Amino acid sequence: AAPPASVVESAAPSAPHVTDVTLSEAAKPARRRGMWVLAEGSRRILDDPARIGPLLDDAAALGVSDLFVQVYRGGRAWFDSGLADATPYRDSKAASGMDSLSLLLSRAHDADLRVHAWVNALSLASNKSAPIVLALGREAVTLDRHGRSVLDYPKLDVPPPDRTYYRMGTPAVWLDPGAPGVSEYISRTFGELMLKYPALDGLHLDYIRYPDVLPFVPGSRFGVGLDFGYGELTRRRFREETGLEAPFGDSLRNANRWDNWRRDQVTRLVGQIRSAMIRSAPNAALSAAVWTYADRAYLAMGQDWRGWLASDLLDFAVPMAYTLDDDLLRHQAQTFAGLPTHDRIWIGLGSWLFRERPERALEQLQIVESAGTAAEVLFSYDAIADAPELRRRLIEVRADGL
Repeated sequence: AAPPASVVESAAPSAPHVTDVTLSEAAKPARRRGMWVLAEGSRRILDDPARIGPLLDDAAALGVSDLFVQVYRGGRAWFDSGLADATPYRDSKAASGMDSLSLLLSRAHDADLRVHAWVNALSLASNKSAPIVLALGREAVTLDRHGRSVLDYPKLDVPPPDRTYYRMGTPAVWLDPGAPGVSEYISRTFGELMLKYPALDGLHLDYIRYPDVLPFVPGSRFGVGLDFGYGELTRRRFREETGLEAPFGDSLRNANRWDNWRRDQVTRLVGQIRSAMIRSAPNAALSAAVWTYADRAYLAMGQDWRGWLASDLLDFAVPMAYTLDDDLLRHQAQTFAGLPTHDRIWIGLGSWLFRERPERALEQLQIVESAGTAAEVLFSYDAIADAPELRRRLIEVRADGL
């Protein structure tokens, strides 16, 4: 990011006919702002093309430059797909006669807005019959360290007696990135999306990790908590590739190697998605919504997003800093702003938390901008549109220059 004008100094005294401030302000790029748009929220933009206009009007008023539009969730597609369940796409097209995603892309670009296809990678929500599961079988769904499939979890949450101590942070049908065929199927699905919609400005990955469990697991070597990726076929792959036995049940054998290997499976998936995207849309950006607590993400969920940025697997990352604690947000924003990849980190803000207290949402915007971060992403359009006072204040303050 460009430094503020107050700290820009030229190597020699300024020429009398032009000032440093003029030069630095002219060279300073416009700040980016993103906004997530839910597939199955209150607005359901892609279900009806008539809803696109109000979205674009609000985006312009809110100072949004990038829309992250959800097009794949729970194995269901809001785009023309032969690999996912495209019922939402087909229903919308049958009702309107139009491809809503194509129309949104055209109209957004006319309004100088970029559109990123937001996709849920390893979470299938509650859909136990998603096409990927039907194609690959139960083995595609992750097992915990005791050999229990999340398919058999009651209401997709931790079964008793473990439930006394642990909870799924996000109850869902979770795919195992180490299971045979899973990464290939996912990367083909997203490659198909980018091939059929070459006007997309980017692909935005969500749930690109193992499940989160409360309390967090600091690594399998400690033998505490609950973690995932222990399917029989997955452990067989680990044995074939390393010559080692994976820890399982109460065993802690080869735990460090196992943790590294599982983390590598998520990274491998990101790499396969990037390769598929480059073949289909070489100029599009790959980004991901990631866990704000990067060490926890690395240790407990196999999400090495800092490494993905450093190795250029991602063009930018969006840590989801959803919090009511402004001091915590300030600490996080300052930390991100100090990283070598700071100019490729956009901070996700939980604007929905402040629907009854809009001034707090404005304060958080000021915190992340003052920290020197690259951009912010608001969650979400649906929440803002459903809260008139929050929407009004965000629009007013944007008009005033924030």
